[in-house]
Amino acid sequence: MPTGTKTDTSKTVQRQLRIQNKVDADDRAKSKSKPAGAMQAGARKYPAPPFPKQHHPKPGQEAEIKPAPLYDAPFWRGSAKLESKIALVTGGDSGIGRAVAVLFAREGADVAIVYLSEDDDAELTKQAVEAEGRRCIIVRGDVADRAFCRKAVANTVKQLGGLDVLVNNAAFQVHSTDFADLTEEHFDTTLKTNLYGYFHMAQEAVAHMKPGSAIVNTGSTTGINGSKELIDYSMTKGGIHAFTRALSGNLIDKGIRVNAVAPGPVWTPLNPSEKQASSAPTTPPS
Repeated sequence: MPTGTKTDTSKTVQRQLRIQNKVDADDRAKSKSKPAGAMQAGARKYPAPPFPKQHHPKPGQEAEIKPAPLYDAPFWRGSAKLESKIALVTGGDSGIGRAVAVLFAREGADVAIVYLSEDDDAELTKQAVEAEGRRCIIVRGDVADRAFCRKAVANTVKQLGGLDVLVNNAAFQVHSTDFADLTEEHFDTTLKTNLYGYFHMAQEAVAHMKPGSAIVNTGSTTGINGSKELIDYSMTKGGIHAFTRALSGNLIDKGIRVNAVAPGPVWTPLNPSEKQASSAPTTPPS
């Protein structure tokens, strides 16, 4: 059973929905169609466009996305690189976080999954981790809340026996076409989730980490190149990159490594909850 209650996160979910509804209204007032981008192909068979038009309420449920995101990497064979390690993944219920949780388990790690409110997604990820033969716990709550982050780390250490790897991944993203439409509530929610959340989790985790431990922060190409409709999100991702560099220097003497990855677009619940369905067919992001 997940730790935490629905009342713990209901205010955050309602705030995210309020921001999403305002942005949707702004878009309807100045709707434009954009050409669909190309998809990235690989070794496995990918779903063929057109995708169904869809727009899901925040924070988004992976189980409701059509087609389902691909996360299990069936051609990847584990090599025990994380044998007997314990990892905590924020936003681990879906998207990048789910893929990380499952593949960490395939490499031998037990995994704690932190998520906001998507109970069904979190349970499916837990089952996928356990199918790899590893232990998994799920912890429900808002990473913007320092007290929750402390509890999440404490539960991980108590139930799984320690903490070797923290993956900071939970994020909030909603576009704002016009800079003037970006409200303080919207801006504040993005910063509280994407920056405060990483800071809180890292500070709580470090207290339990030993030499050889690692922190991995999910950045973004938007933090390098910016995105004209994701000003607040780009700002936080650039901050995450700087946070990573600074924290790595601070923790090197403790033997704790800190790194970041900067992905491009990924088909996750952020996408169909980020914008309304366009008039053009939806295609997989590159």
